Order: sequence, then C-alpha cells, then structure tokens
Amino acid sequence: MSDKKLSPDVELPILPLRNIVVFPNMIVPLFVGRDKSVAALEHIMANDKQILLVAQKDESLDDPTVDDFYRIGCVGNVLQMLKLPDGTVKVLVEGGERVRFIDVQDQDDMFTAKVEYFTERQGGDQEVEALVRAVVTEFEEYVKLNKKIPPEVLVSIAAIDEPSRLADTIASHLNLKIEEKQELLSMDLVDDRLEKLYQLMENEIGVLQVEKRIRSRVKRQMEKTQREYYLNEQMKAIQKELGEGEDGGDIAEYERKIEELKLSDEARERAEGELKKLKMMSPMSAEATVVRNYLDVILELPWQKKTRIKKDLAFAQNVLDEDHYGLEKVKERIVEHLAVQQRVKKLKGPILCLVGPPGVGKTSLAKSIARSTGRKYVRMALGGVRDEAEIRGHRRTYIGALPGKIIQGLKKAESCNPLFLLDEIDKLGADFRGDPSSALLEVLDPAQNSTFQDHYLEVDFDLSDVMFICTANSLNIPGPLRDRMEIINLSGYTEEEKLEITKRHLLSKNMKANGLKKGELEVSDDVIRDIIRYYTREAGVRNLEQKVSGLARKAVKRIIEETAAESKS
Repeated sequence: MSDKKLSPDVELPILPLRNIVVFPNMIVPLFVGRDKSVAALEHIMANDKQILLVAQKDESLDDPTVDDFYRIGCVGNVLQMLKLPDGTVKVLVEGGERVRFIDVQDQDDMFTAKVEYFTERQGGDQEVEALVRAVVTEFEEYVKLNKKIPPEVLVSIAAIDEPSRLADTIASHLNLKIEEKQELLSMDLVDDRLEKLYQLMENEIGVLQVEKRIRSRVKRQMEKTQREYYLNEQMKAIQKELGEGEDGGDIAEYERKIEELKLSDEARERAEGELKKLKMMSPMSAEATVVRNYLDVILELPWQKKTRIKKDLAFAQNVLDEDHYGLEKVKERIVEHLAVQQRVKKLKGPILCLVGPPGVGKTSLAKSIARSTGRKYVRMALGGVRDEAEIRGHRRTYIGALPGKIIQGLKKAESCNPLFLLDEIDKLGADFRGDPSSALLEVLDPAQNSTFQDHYLEVDFDLSDVMFICTANSLNIPGPLRDRMEIINLSGYTEEEKLEITKRHLLSKNMKANGLKKGELEVSDDVIRDIIRYYTREAGVRNLEQKVSGLARKAVKRIIEETAAESKS
C-alpha cells in the first residue's frame, strides 16, 4: 500500500457517525444533534472546507473520545444543510476518497485530524473481472430475496465499470454489521474487497432464504383472512427455526423458579404441566395469559417459607401488657395457648375466637399476639361476605378468576406460618352463591386444613402452620363453625381500666395525631372520669377515644388562636 500525504499540516473537522459507515461516492442524509458534530458542520460551512466521515466503534457512546473512532474513514462533501427547530441539523453528505487518520485531536468544540490518502491496488485483470461478475450475480440474487432494495438499483450497478466503485456501491446497499462494513472500507486491495463482499453476500442470502422458507411454511398453515393468526404463526415458525421456545425469557424464569422453590410434589407436577402447555401456545393468545397468571400465583406462594417463631413467653406477656391494660384473664389464656404451641409441634386444638363488643381491643389483641410471636400479620374482613368463592377462590374456567382471600393473604404475607385474623366472623352471610361459613370449616379444622384446596390452585396447600384467630361481636356463629373454636369473652373495661387506658395510651396517641407536644395538653383524672361516666356509654373505649381526640383538637385550636393574638399585639 503506497501512501501519499495530503497537506499534512491541514486539519479537517471530524463528524463521528453512529450505526452507519459512509463509502466513497455514497450520498446519505444524516441527522446531527451532538454539540461537537454541529460545531464541526458550522465550521466547514463557514470556511468552505471538507469534513471527515468516520464511524464510532461503540454507537451507544454520546460523548466519544479520540480512541472511540476507527482510523479509516473518508473525506465528505456537504451538499445540503438544514437547521431544524429542535436544534438538530439535517445534512446531506457525499463520501469522497478513503483516508487514514494520522493525528486525531480533541479540540474544545470539535474533533479534528490530519489525514493521508491511500492508493487502492488490484490484481490481474482476469481475476478481478471474474470476481466482479461473481459479485454482480450474487447481488442480483440478493436483490431478488430482499424486497427492501428496489430492482432499479441493478441498472445503476450495471453501469459501473470501475471495480473499486462497484464494490463500494454494493456494500452500501447490504444489511451488514458496522464492523463488517468498516472492514470493507479499510481494504486497499480491490481483489480482497470483492472476495470479502462475495462471502458476506453469500451469508446474507442464506439468512434471507431461511426467512423465505419460514414465511412459506407459515403461509401454508394459515387462512388468508386471519391476519392476526398469520403473525402469531410466523413468530412461532421463526422461533422453531432458531430452536427456541416462545416467550423464552419468561419461560426460562418460570423453569428457574420451579427448580429452585420448595414446592410440594403435587404443585411441582402441576406447575411443570402448565409450563409445558404454555410453551406450545402463542404468547398473544388469551389462554397463554390465563396460564401465565396461574403460574405467577402458584410460584409466588410461600410453600415452605416460614418466619422464625419467638418462643419467649415473658416477652409475649410484656408485649400484651404494653399494648393492653387489664384483660388479665384473656391475656393469661393467650399466653397458655402460646405455651402449648411451643411444646406441641402442630397444635391440633381449637381456634381462638375473641368475642366482645366493639372497641374492647379484639383486633389489636391479634396484632399484639403476632408481634409477640414474630409472625407476619394478615387480616381478612368477613363482614358482608356472601360468596363461597371469596374463601375458596374461583375456578379457572371463569374469566377473571382469582384465588380466594386465604391464598391471597398468604401470598401477601410471604410466609406459610403467619397469624391470620378472620375479623367479624359473626357477620358472614349466605345466598345463592354458596355458604362461606361452610367453606371456613375446612380452613379452621386442624384435621383438614393441611390439605386445603383452593378452587383456583386445584392443588393442596398446607394451612396447619397458620395461626388462625377469629373475632366476633356476638355468638351468632353457625354451630359447626363455633364447635371448632374456643370462645374467649372480652366483656369490657371497668371505669378504672378505662382511666388507665386513657392515661397510658389514648391521650399520648391523640396528642401525637393532632400535632400536640408534650406538656401542651394535660387532662386530670377527674375530667377523664367525667367523660367516661357522662359522655360515653360503652364496654370498649372507641367513643372514649373520640372524646379524647376532640379535646386534643380544641387544645390545638386554642393554642393557635393565642399565638396569633400575641403576634398581633
């Protein structure tokens, strides 16, 4: 390769290109938006100079350095330049001769380089002529297969006599990688360039023939009027040709989860069967969505994921005393229940049911039990529930089917041994959709709940590690359901207990809720007693808390009014 220097002292601005290689005699429109590129274009338009066109090695770089360019490019002439309203520039450039960059500089506002031309060489006339004929024939075959190239291109190709220009023109029309186009641009021996071009076209033609075969196979399988079916089957045929399953990423993730999770044998067999069906379905079909939703549910359940249970009875007693004043017999029975649970691996005894009027602390007691044992807390409100499917779930044959609230609660808790509160169990209803209280029999029966089967899952799920606690305002509970529970009555609080609850809990809680600081509100015992005696008539403390909250709001109002009056004076 013989080099001739092109004004070695002259520096030309560089226009870095992304995702394109410009060949000599190639006219191409470019959209330029980077600051240095725009500055380079403005410089050459002002000074009537040429510009250097070179591809980036990594097209993702927005701010390349001098080492991020290839060292072979071509000199370009700007034919048209148009500034767009968004600040970008549309420019029409024509590639000139090949050049090698010998000194690239990073100026503040643009890249510049000194360059030298290199002379192209070619072998014997007969060998070059043979290569030219082979390349042209191969390109004609390529154009027949690639519908994106207009047939008129063949006319312009036939009019080119120069082998080097012929190779560059054909290369500019091929769907090649940037590295492959850059390799063609960098070849100074025309024979090598033509031979490499022939190899690349052979490979591209092979790919296009496979695509054509896929389209033909799909076309034979489909009905002409079913466009959507055609698109889905085409996708399936492509993946079959590649040896991959549909929706590969999701399916690989499902396979990984099935392998890693500690599923029951029945659940694993069911999940593998559903996954096998999913592989055979089109990812766009409604059936695939149903199967995918089912797999998401079954693989997100905490099959053997447990939280560590705290076994310190003294800690449990302290938590109950800290959260609730009074209720000594109730707390004693709860601690006894926890003690038995420690000695027996799986308690087969009755479920605790806290019965009492509103406001006596049934729900908060359940939260305290969860905190004292280290279990996750899940609450299911049963008031007004009339549909058995709320408990057992819907069968998957229904549109929009979902698992029941029991399974949903366990999924939310991310643990198979939470404390599950069934709140207001006495307010369950029944109608033509079934009797939810009957569905709860299996859930609350220790002899049966190890094989609880949700209609949606259709596999057994072990509920024997779940600690169920129920609450009710009255004993108006169906007999078979009540037989499975141990009733703990919370009769209510005495006046002294309400006084202590107010001083220890309600006053500080409502001061904080209403933005009062310590010392800004003080309520005497006599005032609290008067509120209890004359303004509330209840077994619990719910109305009492509302009255205390009212005192806090009035105190806030008075403090703000007094502060405003002082600032005015």
